[in-house]
Amino acid sequence: MQMKNLILTVFLLALTQRYAEAGEFRVALVFDKGGKDDRSFNSAAFQGATRAKEEKKIFLKHVEATDDNAFEPLLRSLAQKDFGLIVAIGIAQADAVKKISAQFPKTRFAVVDAEVPGPNVKSLLFEEHEGSYLVGAIAGLTSKTGKIGFIGGMDIPLIRRFELGYEAGFKKVKPSGKVISNFIGVTGEAWNNPAKAKELALSQYGAGADVIFAAAGASNGGLFDAAEEQKKFAIGVDSNQNWIKPGFILTSMLKRIDVAVFDTIVEASEAKFTSGTRRFGLANQGVDYAIDQYNEKLLPEAVRKKVDQLKAEIIAGKIQVPDYYRKK
Repeated sequence: MQMKNLILTVFLLALTQRYAEAGEFRVALVFDKGGKDDRSFNSAAFQGATRAKEEKKIFLKHVEATDDNAFEPLLRSLAQKDFGLIVAIGIAQADAVKKISAQFPKTRFAVVDAEVPGPNVKSLLFEEHEGSYLVGAIAGLTSKTGKIGFIGGMDIPLIRRFELGYEAGFKKVKPSGKVISNFIGVTGEAWNNPAKAKELALSQYGAGADVIFAAAGASNGGLFDAAEEQKKFAIGVDSNQNWIKPGFILTSMLKRIDVAVFDTIVEASEAKFTSGTRRFGLANQGVDYAIDQYNEKLLPEAVRKKVDQLKAEIIAGKIQVPDYYRKK
């Protein structure tokens, strides 16, 4: 066993030296339980990192945590391996990033969806409530029953923020309408439980909802299956998910995690990394709703015009979207 460990150590040292000699900037991406193939949050981050790999010729490593307890040892292991930047995807990694970044002050870290102080940490935050307001308005302008649904993944303030913005946008265009809300769970497993999402979706459709928005990572797949089965509408999240079930996904609430991750990697690789917080909202196209060949026939020009008007009013400060983080 000692010999195997020695061989492994020598191999890793040689590998690190090879990349250092090649002058490649080394980036590590740490995903949560959903993994890079969740077609949502993690997938968007992976797209941004892959683009940086192709355009900037960096070395990219990605790992997936088996559960929330794995974040700290994963981050520590990567910090010990001479990576120039470690990107942690998801709010669940906040405490681990805070601890490990303090232990490795010469390593740069970025964290998505959490604000972590530190001279070597960049926090990438999004105004989810703004984008959710727009898709809520789309749901309201589309719904024929006056009832819509919301399915959250893990019941945490971040996802409550989606829910509150969504309901506000819906009530803006349909004041007397009703929103049915459910959450999949209270642990990280909620991001990867499409069966539970489908069960909740079928219940909401059965109760009269004809449009459901889910902010649940890989669990969103369960909603999409239910929408197709019931011939109702679903709304995707984070990435553009319109293509997954064409004709049944009304739109997707976009979070440009791909852009945030790409920009951060480029800055770090060019020695322009800065710590602190960077926010992405409607004003800088960090959030939006998706329109493409898969859903353009589902959203009439009148609907798009109304939603774009609401977007302009939010950017101009004429509409204040309620924010769960500031809710008293």
